[in-house]
Amino acid sequence: MEDAGVQVGTLWVPLLVHMLGVLLYGEEHTIGYTTPEPKTVDMKLVILTFFVLCCSVTAEQDERLPNKCEVCKFLSVELQDALEKSGRSKEVLELGEVLDSGRRRRKIKYNTSETRLTEALDNICERVLQYNVHAERPGSLRYAKGASQTMTTLKNLVHKGVKVDLGLPFELWDEPSVEVSDMKKRCETMLEQYEEVVEDWYFNHQEKRLESFLCQNQVLKTSEQECIKEMWKGDMKIKSEAKEAESHGAEEERKSHDAGEL
Repeated sequence: MEDAGVQVGTLWVPLLVHMLGVLLYGEEHTIGYTTPEPKTVDMKLVILTFFVLCCSVTAEQDERLPNKCEVCKFLSVELQDALEKSGRSKEVLELGEVLDSGRRRRKIKYNTSETRLTEALDNICERVLQYNVHAERPGSLRYAKGASQTMTTLKNLVHKGVKVDLGLPFELWDEPSVEVSDMKKRCETMLEQYEEVVEDWYFNHQEKRLESFLCQNQVLKTSEQECIKEMWKGDMKIKSEAKEAESHGAEEERKSHDAGEL
């Protein structure tokens, strides 16, 4: 369960992860880069085990549940994404039956059809379960696809033999968190409540962003729209971090190679 077991509170998680990295790898270790070999493992593993066990308490399920703005934002993001992917189709649908009069069935482009919208809406809120909680990020940016820095670090510790107690079996660590599951349920409720608004946007106002048409104009009060202003990063952020880590690893390898030639 992503980050639900990091039971020291949202504000303490980044500090905890940083301290774990420093204890195990030294001051120069930065989470997200290629993991170096640990220094003097024996004593530091003992310290880490004690530190993690002391910090383990029962997770507060309602500590940071998604608000209405975040639910609407990610519903819009996922639906817009699904429609953009299917919008490239050149398929033409034939509607109606061939009558004895010989009249042909009416043809309509798939990318402007009700069928396309229905297929996009089908299980759209299930896609929310692909998100994880990235406690080290602010606001709505805490919800993103891919493993968080916190969970990646804790899994690395487990693989190195450190006992990490999150209050649930290791095989359940990747299950959707309480926050994400709550967002999925509220997404379904919101979609049911504003289905006609979504249809109106699809057939008449696609030149506008769904985020703006649905969330800002229909669902949210002005005072509730703060998360809409936060720049969506999602997978782009994850790819950027991976590229940075790869670049850092290559640089460290080059330095090591150069030092060996001296």
